[in-house]
Amino acid sequence: VEGLTTQVDGLTTRMEGLTTQVDGLTTRMEGLTTQVDGLTKDLAEVKATMATKQELAEVKSEVSSIKAIVIRIENDHGQKLGALFNGYKLMSERLDRIDKEVAEHEEIISKRLN
Repeated sequence: VEGLTTQVDGLTTRMEGLTTQVDGLTTRMEGLTTQVDGLTKDLAEVKATMATKQELAEVKSEVSSIKAIVIRIENDHGQKLGALFNGYKLMSERLDRIDKEVAEHEEIISKRLN
């Protein structure tokens, strides 16, 4: 009976050791589960903030549209500025001609008064 008791005690000790090991594995597994849950949450946040291919395509399309508008505006304004400078040049030439005529008239008036 003592031999049987010794064997049972040995088995009990080994079972307690196995239980301790299983508890340790369970604890480690819970830690891994927590880490995986954290990584899953982080990945979900990253996915939420990342632009999708469709969003990028829309942005590229909008940029292309804006470029076309800017080119048209630059062209239109370039033509308008050219016309404005031509008008300025014509006005300047006209003023020069008027100044010359006024100077001639002043000279004529000055000669008549003297």
